[in-house]
Amino acid sequence: MDYQSYFRSRLTDLRGEGNYRVFAELQRDCGGFPAARHYAADGARDVTIWCSNDYLGMGQHPKVLAAMHAALDRCGAGAGGTRNISGTTHDHVLLENELADLHGKQAALLFTSGYVSNWAALGTLASQIPGCIVFSDALNHASMIEGIRHSRAQKVIWKHNDLDDLEAKLAAAPADAPKLIAFESVYSMDGDIAPIAEICDLADRYGAMTYLDEVHAVGLYGPRGGGVAEQEGLMHRLTVIEGTLGKAFGVVGGYIAASAELCDFVRSFASGFIFTTALPPAVAAGAAASVRHLKESAAEREMQRQRVAELRARLDALGIPHLPNPSHIIPVMVGDPVKCKFISDTLMNEFGIYIQPINYPTVPKGTERLRITPSPVHSAADIDRLAEALGELWMRCQIARRPMAAQ
Repeated sequence: MDYQSYFRSRLTDLRGEGNYRVFAELQRDCGGFPAARHYAADGARDVTIWCSNDYLGMGQHPKVLAAMHAALDRCGAGAGGTRNISGTTHDHVLLENELADLHGKQAALLFTSGYVSNWAALGTLASQIPGCIVFSDALNHASMIEGIRHSRAQKVIWKHNDLDDLEAKLAAAPADAPKLIAFESVYSMDGDIAPIAEICDLADRYGAMTYLDEVHAVGLYGPRGGGVAEQEGLMHRLTVIEGTLGKAFGVVGGYIAASAELCDFVRSFASGFIFTTALPPAVAAGAAASVRHLKESAAEREMQRQRVAELRARLDALGIPHLPNPSHIIPVMVGDPVKCKFISDTLMNEFGIYIQPINYPTVPKGTERLRITPSPVHSAADIDRLAEALGELWMRCQIARRPMAAQ
């Protein structure tokens, strides 16, 4: 087999479909974010980032930076090993304590990323509990899917946020079989939110554990940033809450929060935890500072909600279609992969605005979109420039608008 020709042909197919991913080479402007410098073959230019998962700008918050600088000077660069072999530093323990407190749980366990925390925790629980059946929402993140697949446990996929379908599938399973319901709070592509209370009701009725992925909600919802479950007063009803330190908390890493026994169980059996080097102490210190700040400060969350409402209103006035949802994520629907990439490229090259196109397989074909994430560090002028640019490009691409645009 000519391997290189095969690789080239597959990549050519991706380009022809408009689904080839191009990475934007960026240098974030600390203190000026969402401003950044974009480096391309034809030179560098200043851009405004509108698709970052640093939802609250905490990646440049003075408290976070100060904590990381102090830890770097105190401890050096790396952890020096796995958590089992010299890599559990005081900063790791302090961060896990902060996260357990954030979610009202007995314990928390750190991982190197949100992806790894889902893959390792779900894979371990489902594989180590004899006869476990995992009930997985149809739109769960790839990391959850991979963890469940890796476990080789029986998997039952239920229709997205469909309580009737979930109950029917729970009822059809053996009554005495261990069960685990895996779902997310905020779904990152559509921005919709799961009916957490009702899912917990079904879990109670059918003797199931619950595993809630709050990666797109921690820091953003609830009086202390504990996520949608905190906002709705439901944290105590969930078996496992999983989150990330790389989005609203602005650093990197993932975690689970649960009972002391469950966290110890995953710690003891998860290969994705046991056999990998621990996060650098400076990362743990910065994340802990971010978590502590957002437990006490609602200013960032309030400003973000204001910016989201302002941009939605501008899009409505222009008739630019975006999915309605109760979250901070604004999916602007294009519905064509080539046009979606063209709009993204033109926003960058002509308007100095960076929004990554979201195409298949991240979203189904025909639902290609621009995923916009307003933050408290976007200004009113930033919103004006984005709205004007999108209005111009919608006209240039002859994409249908909502009727209200004619009003």
